[in-house]
Amino acid sequence: MKRLGLFGSTGSIGENVLNVVRHNPDAFEIVCLTAHHNVQKLADQALEFRPQSVCICAEEHAGYLKEKLSGTSIRITHGHTGLVDLAREESFDMMVGAIVGSAGLLPTIEAIKAGKNIALANKETLVVAGEIVNHLLEKHKVDLIPIDSEHSALFQCLVGESSDSVKRLILTASGGPFLHTPVEEFETLTVESALKHPNWNMGAKITVDSATMMNKGLEVIEAHWLFRMPSEKIDIIIHPQSIIHSMVEFVDGSIKSQMGLPDMKLPIQYALTYPGRIQNGYESVDFTKYNRLDFYQPDTKKFPCLRLAYDALKAMGTMPAVLNAANEMAVSKFLKREIGFNDIPRWIEKAMNAHSIHPDPSLDDVLEADRWAREFCSGEIKT
Repeated sequence: MKRLGLFGSTGSIGENVLNVVRHNPDAFEIVCLTAHHNVQKLADQALEFRPQSVCICAEEHAGYLKEKLSGTSIRITHGHTGLVDLAREESFDMMVGAIVGSAGLLPTIEAIKAGKNIALANKETLVVAGEIVNHLLEKHKVDLIPIDSEHSALFQCLVGESSDSVKRLILTASGGPFLHTPVEEFETLTVESALKHPNWNMGAKITVDSATMMNKGLEVIEAHWLFRMPSEKIDIIIHPQSIIHSMVEFVDGSIKSQMGLPDMKLPIQYALTYPGRIQNGYESVDFTKYNRLDFYQPDTKKFPCLRLAYDALKAMGTMPAVLNAANEMAVSKFLKREIGFNDIPRWIEKAMNAHSIHPDPSLDDVLEADRWAREFCSGEIKT
């Protein structure tokens, strides 16, 4: 039985992880659960799965959690310190990193240092500090298996293949809710329209990232660190049906793809059971129903976040951390209706243009770049 530490249990990824565990009670045990502020859902999950420990990052909810879990033996921690301590100390075999945003970086690093394998859904960890994380993975002989459907697809296509045989990685993208929306209408797009993803049920931040296509840009940077591929060997193609999750083209011209319905339980289960596979009752693709697969080139003028992500990857150093932090700030302001949809790439580009890159950053340098970008965007947006 594999013992899991689920970091970010109340979001869409976390809930899907728990669905996989429910269907495979003899294969997995939940050792700890964490959440940012959704204390009611965290308490309900803890009462169902009876982990050894839980952590609520929003410290003001700790009292409520203690009350809800009174009479159990579940250890309760709180705050960012409690989160990092759990990653370092708790006795799980694999951390499932499902925390949204760069907040997932430090817990993941501590889990790696403690020798725990990682199933990673938190792409920002590699975007912000990919080189640092890869060095730690090698030093501590730890495996990292991607959960993102696109990177899981690439991972599966590359099993048994030599990196020298790869011509390019092809990340597929649904195109989000605004694929066919005229760019002239982008200035008046609403939060509600941005949150209507055509294929996937995701959290608000990731859904907006999909609408701007920054999600795909972040995935390019993540793929660079996961598979050690330069940016010129990582392409994006729009595939609205989201049946092909990604592809690998090899030097002989052959192409492998991984296909399936847009259901996050599939890549989650693969990451948890790798290198094996187990049966499930999930729906599979009926090709008589999905008998048309479309593909388009992405429009980087319509979706400038794609260009900004490639620019950040080419610049390297602390620039990807600035890209990510500025994006998190801008998306948060958009969701609060303080800025417009087109302001998201504008503020990201402003932060990138104002940043002085540290070319070979330490973890402290990366964290400082993240802090600087958030402070810069906060001041600029207020102005």
